[in-house]
Amino acid sequence: MVRTVSGDTRFPTVAPGREPGGSRDGTAPGSGTRSGARGARAVGTRPYGTGSSDAEPSDAGLIEASLTVPERFAGVFDRHADEIHAYAGRRLGPEHADDVTAETFLVAFRKRHRYDTSRPDARPWLYGIAGNLISGHRRSEVRRLRALARAPRDAGERGAHEEERGAERASAAALRPALAAALAGLSAAERDLLLLVAWADLSYEEAAEALKIPIGTVRSRLHRVRGKLRRHLDLPEENV
Repeated sequence: MVRTVSGDTRFPTVAPGREPGGSRDGTAPGSGTRSGARGARAVGTRPYGTGSSDAEPSDAGLIEASLTVPERFAGVFDRHADEIHAYAGRRLGPEHADDVTAETFLVAFRKRHRYDTSRPDARPWLYGIAGNLISGHRRSEVRRLRALARAPRDAGERGAHEEERGAERASAAALRPALAAALAGLSAAERDLLLLVAWADLSYEEAAEALKIPIGTVRSRLHRVRGKLRRHLDLPEENV
């Protein structure tokens, strides 16, 4: 069954006791559900997500309510799918963004009973799930970054200092070649952390939650990453 959310965004839901697109024992959904979720973004004129107001329940409240009324989980999708889709698109390109977004929320729905409801914001949890799915496309991501690194520089492009400074705000489609090459040279763990902080705008604490690592590891790993970027881009330390 597919439910319409906010008029034009569809989220797969089922009767209580069953997982979307799967069986009663919680097995993974089939390819038909993935195709339906992939096509849901084309419905209507707005992208994923419609946002939320202060009067609405927290993510934790929606997730807790969805344990007895599964349709309530659609509120989490409606609230966060837009940015998860944008993040997946930056990492892997538009050809994978729909699938990663759909799978992220299907996995989240299946595992919602494990969610720590003391955490009102589900974004770190969702980004952690999305990151695990993106990890299955590591080769595609690195190939994409290397292709961007080989792209010719535009005549009016900014210099190297501005190029590096733009790392925390630019989308992957607009990456400068030197920065793309630097990102391709990072380890998977380093790239995951850097882009959660830079592109997903997670705090150190939220990044630690998403990656399930200590916050001390977040700080030390980011310090190493900044050093690598500084050396690769030939920048002084204060510019990283």
